[in-house]
Amino acid sequence: MRKLLPTFGLAAMLSVAMVAPASAQRDPAYQAARQGGLVGEQPDGYLGIVGSATPELQAMVNNINIQRKRQYTQQATTSSTVEQMAFVTGCNLISRTAPGEKYRAPDGRWLTRGGDAPVRDARCL
Repeated sequence: MRKLLPTFGLAAMLSVAMVAPASAQRDPAYQAARQGGLVGEQPDGYLGIVGSATPELQAMVNNINIQRKRQYTQQATTSSTVEQMAFVTGCNLISRTAPGEKYRAPDGRWLTRGGDAPVRDARCL
């Protein structure tokens, strides 16, 4: 994988920090799934399903991830790729998880956020 972070300017990193779709944040089903540990943030910037998926949960996650990819694509510049934007956002979203919420560690395990900082990829700032 190419170096990810050096190609980003400070403005790009700051703009990515707020990528979580506003409509998803207001969706009670999303909030319930997040608080219930059914979904979690992933290092790649996309929402993941922690256990078994119902069709409704899968549809909700797919919709959120489509919105996220659209935003990453819009924010990617000539000096960054969609994947780089998604990665930096994944770093930020994992760092903003609340205690009790799930996130995927760099080794692929789903972890529950405790009171300490989450385990993130070493390339995250």
